[in-house]
Formats: sequence, structure tokens, C-alpha cells
Amino acid sequence: MSIAMEELATPGQELGKASELKAGKGAYVSTENGTTYASLTGFLSLIRPPSDSVDQRSTVEVTGHKAHGAVPQPGSIVFARVTKVMARTATADVVCVDSKSVREKFTGIIRHQDVRATEIDKVDMHLSFRPGDIVRALVLSLGDARAYYLSTAKNELGVVSAESVSGGTMVPISWTEMQCPLTGQVEPRKVAKVEA
Repeated sequence: MSIAMEELATPGQELGKASELKAGKGAYVSTENGTTYASLTGFLSLIRPPSDSVDQRSTVEVTGHKAHGAVPQPGSIVFARVTKVMARTATADVVCVDSKSVREKFTGIIRHQDVRATEIDKVDMHLSFRPGDIVRALVLSLGDARAYYLSTAKNELGVVSAESVSGGTMVPISWTEMQCPLTGQVEPRKVAKVEA
């Protein structure tokens, strides 16, 4: 039996302890503190378990309103625009989830260890991404309340579109480099393998 509540939840809002509530659609449990949080904006509803169920915890769901776009989930492939690159992380705004555009702002973080699968100790974030790059990435987890953890550690993941300093759309020439067609300038990137 589902009990709809008029209460509106927002992403990152604490909904209760996982020991008392199971996370349903639009909610997730933090592995760090065992707390259930909302992962999108919408209305809360509680679904009571059947009386013969072994697990007697209610399930909490957050149902988005009709205008809701796609929402990143662990395992989703997303396209994101890099906004900031630092020594250990790159921050990006998610623009598409599994080829569906998003209507809310979702932030992703690519950590140093999630850039590529091999030679992780040699990764230089500034040689892998630049602000403005469009990357194809895998959603690893919901991270913290402010950002999703993203990975580009597979061949088909990484930078798919980049603009050179002179404003040209760069062309991939190897796994680690892209070239400006206007000037011939080569810039380092963690390039996504393009399917033939």
C-alpha cells in the first residue's frame, strides 16, 4: 500500500535511516553513514511492505513532476561539459543521460583514479581534460549530496568533443591527443574511442 505525501523533496535531502527505510525510485542510501537521501526533486511516498514480508521496512520513493528530464543513476552513460580542472579532480555538468537530455542541473566529478584503467599514477588531470570539453562517462555512484562520481576508465569513455584555443572543433588523432584542424596544434586529452 502506497501513501503519497504532499511533502516535496529536493536532491540530497535526508529522508531517514536505511535501518528504518528502504530506498526506492528517486532515492539512494549513502554507504558512508547509512542514511537514505532523495536523488531528485519531487513528492515523497511511502510504500508499506506486505504483512508477510520478512523485511518490514517501508520503501520511500521520490516521484518527479511531469516536466522532469532524465536523472543519472549508477551504471548510466552520461555526456557532461567539463567546467573546472584541478590537480586531483575535474568537475563537469551533466547534459545528457543515456541520450536523454537533463532538465535539472547535475554535477559530476571525475577523480584522478577514475580517468583511465592503466597507469593511474601517471594521470595528469590538466593533460586529460580542459574546461569546455564534452566527455562521455560512466556514473560510478551518487558520490556526495552535491555531485555524482564519474569514470572515463574505459576505451569508449573520455573526451568526445573539444574546442582548441583558436576556436576550432578538434579531431582525435590518438588515445591521448586531439588536433586543431585550423592551426594543426596538438593538445593532450583522454580521448574516447569512436565506434567505427
